[in-house]
Amino acid sequence: MSRSCLAVILAAGDSSRMKSSKSKVLHTIGGLPIISHIVSKAAEIDIDHVSLILGRDAEKVRDTAAQTGVPVSAFIQESREGTAHAVLQARDEISKGYDDVLALVGDAPLIGKEVLLELRKGLATGADVVVAGFEADDPFGYGRMIIENDELVAIVEEKEATDEQRKITFCNGGLIAINGHIALELIDQITNDNIKGEYYLTDIVAVCQKLGKKSVAIVAPESDLMGCNTRSELAELEAEWQHRKREELMLSGVTMIDPSSVYLSFDTKIAQDVLIEPNVWFGPGVEVEKHAKILAFSHLEGAFVGEGASIGPFARLRPGADLGASSKVGNFCEVKKAKIGNGSKVNHLSYIGDSIVGEGANIGAGTITCNYDGYNKHLTEIGDNSFIGSNSSLIAPVKIGNSAFVGSGTVVNKDVPENDLAVSRVPQVNVEGAAKKIREKNAAIKAGKLKK
Repeated sequence: MSRSCLAVILAAGDSSRMKSSKSKVLHTIGGLPIISHIVSKAAEIDIDHVSLILGRDAEKVRDTAAQTGVPVSAFIQESREGTAHAVLQARDEISKGYDDVLALVGDAPLIGKEVLLELRKGLATGADVVVAGFEADDPFGYGRMIIENDELVAIVEEKEATDEQRKITFCNGGLIAINGHIALELIDQITNDNIKGEYYLTDIVAVCQKLGKKSVAIVAPESDLMGCNTRSELAELEAEWQHRKREELMLSGVTMIDPSSVYLSFDTKIAQDVLIEPNVWFGPGVEVEKHAKILAFSHLEGAFVGEGASIGPFARLRPGADLGASSKVGNFCEVKKAKIGNGSKVNHLSYIGDSIVGEGANIGAGTITCNYDGYNKHLTEIGDNSFIGSNSSLIAPVKIGNSAFVGSGTVVNKDVPENDLAVSRVPQVNVEGAAKKIREKNAAIKAGKLKK
């Protein structure tokens, strides 16, 4: 839009019902703080500036919101005297003369871009105030939207509604767009003549009626307007967000055998024709290329999975895991800050950390890179087409050359040159008849004939 726009986000609540040591807008949905969801969505509709109305954890909330890249200012609401009072804390910013002013609630991260655009469109087509409402299955507790002749003439709070008004199912969604050139004029005329003695921003509709200004309503999906005051409601938000993200990915060509058991993050990127089995967790920073398979009960975070790679089941990719095309990380394996080359295999029960593995290598079961000396992490390098036998320990820093072979059970504490075989085992000794004597002794102890 060519119109300038300011978003005022109300996030000054104490979050007392959340029973949390931090502001509720710092709690995450899909791994991203709630406040960041809202600011990011505002950025999608070309918001010029965001003013945060803050209370608890103000500095941390401001810094978190600023990470989205949108210009942000913060205002502290010292006393809580209602939503209109909250918006007026940003008086200095509002007075700069933006075309549109959007008043948004800070605990509703699911708001869609389309709803915000509809609010602004209402202003662009001549309304002075536009309010987002929704059709409620159960309207109890919500302010009722009173519509006459296609205009919004009032918003009546539940406690102050008549019996007839309480039958209305079209309810206030908490989002209001205001003509920025008269926003302060309208808000300044709101009074606190109500049961709670607060300045309700919703009363701006009545002010419009008094001044002959135009106010209208738009209809938004109820799920877009969901907020949270408790941990239970936070979980409901998470469930709805996850549902939307899964649907988005499946519509793009991703297969999920049991979608409800797959958990995604705000920045998860999964390409077409990827298969995801049940009970998989994607933490922040994961990208999966096409035709890859993520098998059941795997946990990925900060990882890249190349085309056609296979992960799991029961695998863990930690930050810095970088898996090449057609590579494999098998069951009960862990990879951390390691590059696995194209076609290489990390088989079951192995740990590869702080490592570079070349192409076509085979890491046998139970192999571990010993990367930490108690103070520092060290690098292990494993060359192309090398073979690491099962139950080997590679003590970093160490380099295994191309096409080298490490025998099973070997402890490697020095470099293995290209094409060499490394073996370090205690020579096997067979004691004739000893097994029989051991069994007889143990049986006697069990029978009580001998003391241990």
